[in-house]
Amino acid sequence: MSRIDNPSDVTKQVKDTAAQAGQAIKDKANEVRDAAQEQFQNLRETAGEYYDQGREKAMEWEQGIEDYVREQPIKSLLIAAGVGMLLGIVWRRS
Repeated sequence: MSRIDNPSDVTKQVKDTAAQAGQAIKDKANEVRDAAQEQFQNLRETAGEYYDQGREKAMEWEQGIEDYVREQPIKSLLIAAGVGMLLGIVWRRS
């Protein structure tokens, strides 16, 4: 069994070890935070790209519908009336 010759040396060793452990935890927390921020930035950029692609696709559909309505206004009007009638029937039954 070992004897403690100087309790202040043991206290100092415990404090040093605790300080090292605390610093290691802080360093690891900073690494995790940095990785999370980088991942968030990547996701944000990807979401922005998807938003832009979706917006462009919606604008293409809108232009296509406008062109179709200009080329065939009577047919477009009849299609719109038919869709409206179907929606009215479905909503009335609900």
